[in-house]
Amino acid sequence: MKQYKIGYTTGVFDLFHVGHLNILRRAKEQCEYLIVGVSTDELVQQYKFKVPVIPYHERVEIVEGIKFVDQVVPQTNRDKFLAWQKLLFNAMFVGDDWKGDPLFSEVENKFRQVGVDIVYFPYTKGVSSTALKEKIKYKEKVI
Repeated sequence: MKQYKIGYTTGVFDLFHVGHLNILRRAKEQCEYLIVGVSTDELVQQYKFKVPVIPYHERVEIVEGIKFVDQVVPQTNRDKFLAWQKLLFNAMFVGDDWKGDPLFSEVENKFRQVGVDIVYFPYTKGVSSTALKEKIKYKEKVI
């Protein structure tokens, strides 16, 4: 029996890499059913001021193809409490690079009131979509 019945995590999942896989694997190890919110292109543009390299519908297909994922939903805003009201998960899984961020400090308080845990996983060092994009740019300059 796993610690949580329903788990939830979110991400852009642009240029899918081992850091993405690690969080999905670890989340599924702790919950029976894992729901993953994939950020829409519009949401990413709104808060990161850039468009993902891989379009939303393709990122959804990639995440749906991961064996640890039971359901994929669109993440159209960053309101985690609103997501909980719709999905009723028991735990939210997040990389520890978000710990202490005002967005998560606020949601921790709200979740505590309704019995939802936030589980922080160690961030996979040196791996990110941004770092991959920089490596690609560098290699293009060298070639």
